[in-house]
Amino acid sequence: MRTRTGARLGQYAALLAYLAFLALPFLWLVSTAFKPPRELASPHPTWIPRDPTLANFRQAFDEQPLVHAALNSLLAALGAAVIAVLIGTPMAYVVARRRTVLSRAATGWVVVSQAFPFVLVIIPLFLVLKSLRLIDSLAGLILVYVVWALPFALWMLAGYVRAVPVELEEAAAVDGAGRLRTLVSVTAPLLAPGIVATALFAFVTAWNEFFFALVLLKTPEKQTLPVVLTHFIGAEGVADLGPLAAAAFLATLPSLVVFALLQRRITSGMLAGAVKS
Repeated sequence: MRTRTGARLGQYAALLAYLAFLALPFLWLVSTAFKPPRELASPHPTWIPRDPTLANFRQAFDEQPLVHAALNSLLAALGAAVIAVLIGTPMAYVVARRRTVLSRAATGWVVVSQAFPFVLVIIPLFLVLKSLRLIDSLAGLILVYVVWALPFALWMLAGYVRAVPVELEEAAAVDGAGRLRTLVSVTAPLLAPGIVATALFAFVTAWNEFFFALVLLKTPEKQTLPVVLTHFIGAEGVADLGPLAAAAFLATLPSLVVFALLQRRITSGMLAGAVKS
């Protein structure tokens, strides 16, 4: 009993340490965003601003086009999420239901593609987009995000498809439904939590992505929010800390809001009520 209690306490301690590891940087970012310049320059920083101010937020919006950059990021993230789900769902169905050489090759592609770093693929990717005349365009950036998110989306959705009882599809086939009708009318509704989770992953990944956007987008009016945040760092590497923290805090809010709105659907039972006795 003592061993079990000690193990439980150790698990709770590890969980609290992990939560602190995730939360403390964000809390410090929020604190910095509301501090006036004299507190930012203080040799004795505090967690809670002594004289909180909104001047950093006003300065951030005055210095950089944050709203326009956020709209660019939103368009790229939503486009990548929707397209990745539309392509990944039927692909995942085939991979999960048909155990063929092609499906095994697709699974291997998922594993191998995640091993390539961004730097390794940026040059051939740049040349391909240049030949398609998609350099310096949000359409080209969305295409890159879809290709990068699709392997993980395929792997994730395939797991959800395997959890759907085959008997439901067989019953639909007995009623005369074809493969496409079964996928749309029977399987897809049961995959709703998986589809939402996959779309959320693709959205957050595209929203936070920096490297591809930095290389592929040159026109200031087309740059996304992570790229615009770098403009708060001067040529000598000195950061305008207050406005940078304020802009970074605003940039994290959409991801937090999207997850807060959808987390109940993600964690809900996938097949609740699907099979009734």
